[in-house]
Amino acid sequence: MKRLLISTTSLISILHIAPVFADDIGERAIDEVVVTATRSPQPLYRVGSSITVLNKEAIESSQAVAVSDLLIQTPGVSFSRNGGVGGTTSLRIRGAETDQTTVLIDGVKINDPSSPGGGYNFADLLVGDINRIEILRGAQSTLWGSQAIGGVVNMITTEPTQAFEVSADAEGGSRSTGYGRLGVGGDSEYVNWRLAGAYYVTDGISTFVGGTEKDGYQNSGLNGRVRVNVNEAISIDLRGFYLHSHVQLDGFPAPVYAFADTAEFNKTTEFVGYSGVNFDLLEGRFKNRIAFGYTDIDRDSFNPDQPVTKSTFMSVGRNKRFEYQGTFAVAEGWEAVFGAERETSTLRTAAPNAFVPNPPVDTAKATITSGYAQVQGEVVPDLTLTGGLRYDDHDTFGSRVLGQAAAAWALNDQNAILRASFAQGFKAPTLYQLYSDFGNPDVKPEKANSWDAGIEQHALDGTVVVSATGFYRKTKSQIDFVSCPNPNPLCLSGTFGFYNNIASARAQGIELSGSATFDALVAEANYTLTDTKNTSAGSANNGKDLARRPKHTANATFTYNWPMEVSTAVALRYVGKAFDNASNGTVLKSYSLVDLRAAWQVMDTVELYGRVENLFDKDYVTTNNYGSIGRSFFAGVRARF
Repeated sequence: MKRLLISTTSLISILHIAPVFADDIGERAIDEVVVTATRSPQPLYRVGSSITVLNKEAIESSQAVAVSDLLIQTPGVSFSRNGGVGGTTSLRIRGAETDQTTVLIDGVKINDPSSPGGGYNFADLLVGDINRIEILRGAQSTLWGSQAIGGVVNMITTEPTQAFEVSADAEGGSRSTGYGRLGVGGDSEYVNWRLAGAYYVTDGISTFVGGTEKDGYQNSGLNGRVRVNVNEAISIDLRGFYLHSHVQLDGFPAPVYAFADTAEFNKTTEFVGYSGVNFDLLEGRFKNRIAFGYTDIDRDSFNPDQPVTKSTFMSVGRNKRFEYQGTFAVAEGWEAVFGAERETSTLRTAAPNAFVPNPPVDTAKATITSGYAQVQGEVVPDLTLTGGLRYDDHDTFGSRVLGQAAAAWALNDQNAILRASFAQGFKAPTLYQLYSDFGNPDVKPEKANSWDAGIEQHALDGTVVVSATGFYRKTKSQIDFVSCPNPNPLCLSGTFGFYNNIASARAQGIELSGSATFDALVAEANYTLTDTKNTSAGSANNGKDLARRPKHTANATFTYNWPMEVSTAVALRYVGKAFDNASNGTVLKSYSLVDLRAAWQVMDTVELYGRVENLFDKDYVTTNNYGSIGRSFFAGVRARF
């Protein structure tokens, strides 16, 4: 830790004394307004937490179809995927567990209450109608509640800006892959509305390494939003998001029970709904929101070759969330955000098999009642401080209070910004960890403390931007699965294991990023060092690296904008060595990938594009024994009217 802090301090010092070549850098990224960090719109230079924003231009220029492929291009984010597109996809922010990230669509939490860790599987989340993504790194439980130990990913769908507008995308490519999307919407004085749908299909690859049978994938989705402006002070919001997916899998067929080609498949259906009323008081100084959010995720697994019953697993996870949020402009440069929430999660799950084709359905329910408050203010010119507290009362394990503090100091006419934050995070035990066949009603919440500090330096009229951030997080009471036999009464029930608070871990590292624009050439790059360790005293894995956390990751993209509205880009990604298991016995080798992209703006409303992914057909593994996607070719068209 000492070495990390010294290195980070040195980097910050070097960047801070770097010369500034302009008095006015005009419209810059630091002036961009963000929402996720403070739950209210704030310019980036007032935000002390570490955040990355992907706007519509960045999303479209990447040509990515899966949201996970976008997120791994940002600092501090790594991933693992079980096979091709549609395989279980886990994202980790700054080395945190995949289920320690809160995932939102238009501010509504979509984490799955029925999954063992309560996390979100990014396998089915396509870019679709997403207009903007904000990735907030570090513990953020003060404002966003349970699970936000690693950070928050908030995806914001498109909001129309014209009286009537239409957008359409279509592409095709390798492995009989096809993708289409259509969106329509409009904006008027009283109503803003949008409806969009998308469909994706591919023959896929073999899920496991060495397989010969392709495992296909299909995904269809629909989203919509309506805002009705009753008058200047009152509006009503309605939003909905739906998807259905079908993915083929490989399994462990009898009697060999070795990974092999099988006919198994999963079906997933997700629905997210939101309704809210917004009303302003005191001539707009006091903004209020009363809302209801609903998430329903149904997962079903099947094995057509299994006798007696084809179903092998089913789960239904639902989350109902009532919330109030107020934002009060206390004085010039000072704002308070406060609110109350009541969240109820329910679980239904069963695992049929040939011996017990109709097992009893496990059901469970839990409620968390919360209150939070945060104050942000400019204590002296250009120095913004933020502080907040949260109170949670869980109907099983009781109450908890935690806090957060951050500072953002804009120097040299906002050409340099110093940031620092401290935050506490927690993760409530999931319904599965508490009440399933492997549950333990005595398990306690996971707890974390995190720190980060860094600088962002702008130069040459904002055409050059560099930043450096150091981070540290300590997690205690981490919930892991304990195998039986074990000297615990839970092992007497006949199960082969249970969940318990047995682990602690720490993560520390450095995030570096930079961008430069030289006439037609734009260069962007980032590098992350993430050093994770199991710090569980007495554990056989004490001192080992956490599984599937590469220590080194880097991304670089070089884009050249040619005459005649043509752009070409080469994108590079490096992922260092990692370990597939907690004992560090299985190594995941480092790998490098190269992608090529091109786009031609044929006219103001139509763009043709194409890309080559994994240009050199590199074999790589993010999860042991699971396959990876080889060289691929895609071409498509976008239309905006």
